[in-house]
Order: sequence, then structure tokens, then C-alpha cells
Amino acid sequence: MTDAVLLSRWQFAVTICVHFLFVTLSLGIIWLLFAVETIAWRTKDRVWEKAGRFFGRIFIITFVFGAVTGLVMEFQFGTNWAAFSDFAGDVFGTPLAAEGMFSFFLESVFLGIYIFGRNKLPKGLLWFSILMVTLGATFSAFWILVANSWMNTPDGFLISQGKIILNDFSKVIFTKSIWPRFFHTMDAVIISGALFMAGICAYLCLKNREIQIARKTLKLAIVVGFITSVLELYPFGDWSARQVAATQPTKFAVIESVEKTQKREPLVIFGVPVENPPHLIYDIRVPGLLNWMAFRNIDTQVKGMDQYTPEELPPYTLTFVSFHLMVGLGLLFIIISGFGTLLLYKELIFRFKWFLVLLVLNIPLPLIACQLGWITTEVGRQPWIIYGVLKTSQAASINVSAQEVLISLILFSFLYFIITAFYIFLIVSQVRRGPEPLGNLQGY
Repeated sequence: MTDAVLLSRWQFAVTICVHFLFVTLSLGIIWLLFAVETIAWRTKDRVWEKAGRFFGRIFIITFVFGAVTGLVMEFQFGTNWAAFSDFAGDVFGTPLAAEGMFSFFLESVFLGIYIFGRNKLPKGLLWFSILMVTLGATFSAFWILVANSWMNTPDGFLISQGKIILNDFSKVIFTKSIWPRFFHTMDAVIISGALFMAGICAYLCLKNREIQIARKTLKLAIVVGFITSVLELYPFGDWSARQVAATQPTKFAVIESVEKTQKREPLVIFGVPVENPPHLIYDIRVPGLLNWMAFRNIDTQVKGMDQYTPEELPPYTLTFVSFHLMVGLGLLFIIISGFGTLLLYKELIFRFKWFLVLLVLNIPLPLIACQLGWITTEVGRQPWIIYGVLKTSQAASINVSAQEVLISLILFSFLYFIITAFYIFLIVSQVRRGPEPLGNLQGY
């Protein structure tokens, strides 16, 4: 792999990770905001209405940053990955075009109505606008995941004259991985949004700021966080892992550290990865459990890393560690939100200040978990950019030098650092400012 390809990968990693941070938050917040606005509309409770205004401001800021950072990411397909765009653009560009023309347009138009119609529109129409924003954001995520799922489980195409030609659009959309990936991802972002809201509300409670809003929205966020955290483990996480086992055996062998092909493969609970050859030390395993979880049959043979050359496998340590850290954080979210739900049931949550502090400290962890999941997906697909069809080393632009990519990588890294820092500053300022007093319900 040339230096230009490696640097292009690093540049794409930087831009996609920062963009995905805002995507995760905006998708998660919008579903929680929709719930808040629905309750406000149905109950006509001024507390919920004010909560909608407060979290609406946070969503708007996040949406703007997500839109800005997403532009750079898409331009890279033409600048750094021209060979990929030329080879697969007929198929890969179609869902991206659908996302821009339909989903993003729907989301943006109704977001404008939601913002500027706050004090002018009937409550029912305002609720309808936030519903359309929520659906637009979700459809947008669907089309992006269609494109990415096709790269992981390609279907519905032919190769003619050295290029991929669209053959069956329905197969491009509904690949074997789209539904498990869609539900797994959407549930993950809602967990992030719920625990993000819970952390903010916990901060307001600790600072004794607008207690009515903080307490009501904290209850909503904790319950939603618990339900979605459990669903992320089962069925969505289980479904996604079984799909990977069936369609991407190299990725599955690495994330589960299956060193030798065998039946009744044990499930890794803990282990420290070591390269050359890839294996675990200090490992703790449960005999036979991996076969049952992946195939529902302990006698099914699981392909190990011994079936492939080192060049056919994704990077071992990064893929294994990112996957297992993601799973570990997922279990932590179940514990935190489950304990919070128990405290709510016992009506004790607001007496346990240490738990409120924990919710505040927990705010970045779901975002980190989503980043780790994305790393597992993308790094685990290597060395393929289109699994089994086109390698990453073959996809880069041939007329872009390593020096040019290095310069743009440094500039983009600096720019994205500034953007992220500015976003954090704005959100912290909004949280410290807090919701407007109940007697002051102006616009945004």
C-alpha cells in the first residue's frame, strides 16, 4: 500500500469520525426531541413545551455542524478515491443521490418550518414539522447505510468493461446486511441521544436550574436509554453479529479472535491481543458459546484466521479491541440506565447526587461506543473497500501524491479540531444557560 493510499485512509478516518459524531448526536437527539414535542402537544404542558425549545436549540446547533462536516467527507470520493468512484459510482452514487434529493431536503425544509414557525404555527402543525424532520433524518441515515451496507455485502450489479453496472436496484438497497445494520445503528444513536439528554438534565438538577424541566426530561431519557440499551444487546446486536458471521467471515474471525477453524468455538470474554501471529493472551473464554450465538448450533464449523493469508485479514488488534470495547460499553449502558430506572421506580433518583454526577460523566461514552462500532465495521472490512470485489489499495486516486494528501490531512485535522472545539463550546454554553424560565416562552 502506497503512502498516498495510507494517508488518504487516515484523512477519510478523521473526517468521517468527526462527521459521525454530529450524525450520532443529531439522530439521537431528534428522536428524543420528537418525544418531548409529542408530549407537549398532547398534554399542553408548558414544562414540556419549554423542554422542547431547550433541546430544539441543541439539536439545531448539532444539525448545522453535521451538515458542514458532511460536505468535506463526500468530496473526498472524487479527490482521494477517484478509482473507486470511477469503478463503482454507478451503484454507490445512487443511494447518496437519493439521500440528498429526498431525505436531506425533507429534513432541512421542515426544520426551517419548525424553527421559524414556533410562535406562528398551530401546535399540531408544529408537531407535524418535527415529525417530518425526524423522518427525514431517519431516511437520510437509511440511504447512507444502504451505500455502506452495499460496500460490505455487495449485490445487484454486474462488472462490464472494468466498471460496476447497476443491475438490480432493489438488491442494492436490500442487501443481506441492511436491516440488521440499520436497526443496530439507529438504536445505538437513540441510546446516545437519551444518555446525552440524561446527562444534561442531571447537570441541571445538580445546579438546581429549572428543576421541573430537568426532572421530567431526565425520567424520559433514563427510561428510553434503558429500553434501547437492552434492545441493542438483543435482538439488534445479536442479529448484526450473526449477519457478519454469515457474510463476512474474515471480519468475524478477527473480532472474535477465532484462531483455528473448529466446531464448538469458545466465546471470548476477555483477552489481550498480540500480533504475529494474531492470538490472545490472558484470555477468558466460554466453551462452545460462539457457535451457538453465531449459528444457533454448537456443531457448526466456524472459519478461523488460519483459513486466510495475513493479506486477506483486517488489522487484528484494532478490529478486535474496538469491537470488544463497544460491547463492554453497551453492557455498561444497560447497568447505568437500568439502575436509573430502578431509582425512578423507587422515587430515589434525585436523592442520589453521585448517580447524577455519573450521568454527567457518562455523556461522551455512548458517542465513543458508536465511534468504536464504526471503526469495527470499516477497519474490519479491510483489505476490501467493496468486500470481495475491490481492494482499498486499488481504489485511491492515482494522480494525487502523498505530499498533497499529507498537507490536506494536516489542514483538515486542524480545521475539524477547531470545529469540534467550537461545537463543544456552544453546547456547554447552552447547557449552562439552561432552559428559559417558564414565564418567558419566546422563540429560539
